[in-house]
Amino acid sequence: MSAELPQIDQTVPHQARVWNYFLGGKDYYAADRVFAESVIAAYPAMRDIAVGTRGFLTRAVQYLTAEQGVRQFLDVGTGLPTAGNTHEIAQAIAPESKIVYVDNDPLVLVHAQALLKSSPQGVCRYLDADARDPEKILAEAADTLDFSEPVALSMLGVLGTVWDDARAHEILQTFVAALAPGSYVALEDGTNTVDVEAATDAEKVRDEEGGYEYKLRTPAQIEGFFAGLELLPPGVVSVTRWRAEPDLRGELPAEVDAYCGLARKP
Repeated sequence: MSAELPQIDQTVPHQARVWNYFLGGKDYYAADRVFAESVIAAYPAMRDIAVGTRGFLTRAVQYLTAEQGVRQFLDVGTGLPTAGNTHEIAQAIAPESKIVYVDNDPLVLVHAQALLKSSPQGVCRYLDADARDPEKILAEAADTLDFSEPVALSMLGVLGTVWDDARAHEILQTFVAALAPGSYVALEDGTNTVDVEAATDAEKVRDEEGGYEYKLRTPAQIEGFFAGLELLPPGVVSVTRWRAEPDLRGELPAEVDAYCGLARKP
């Protein structure tokens, strides 16, 4: 990890900080809050999407750790630390689990250094890197993870930031190619299927207010990212429907415009 902290630009919204606002966190700047409120005004269900996506992450990591015996996790686009981080979920079940987090927001780096603490038996590491540079991420993660053994790769809300479809597939394929057979891939991204009008309005806000770029894809396009992998039941569905359980923080809608899936590399 670099000893020098990159300069934090407080004037431009960043996805990790905006997402923290959606989740009800406190780690954001005025520009992030203003932008997030504009998105929520256009699409009030954004908070439900954020909470639903966090629920998918929790259930997926629990399933992989408890039922599939996975002990290594590569969390690309982790965002700001909040309740129920990947290492907390995995190490509560298997303390020896190893987790590598990846994000490119300097504020995430500050919080990761302070908060992402591993169990004594396991490992928890943070990489300051961009998901668009999978080769760099894989090379640095190899210092912590053994890629000859199964690894669970998670990329939640990440591929939507890659506008070009071919490039998004290329990035994911680079990651998947490095994974051993028996590894898993968890993906989630935004759609405009459940509430087309509101999702379209939210896209206009992103375009007009100069926030981070994010491309909404159809569920079929998201499912296409799993080509060559064994997609597990229930397939690609709304985050609120993936192995759904009663939500302790309140009832969520049956479906929201964020679709997800989990697949195994044969």
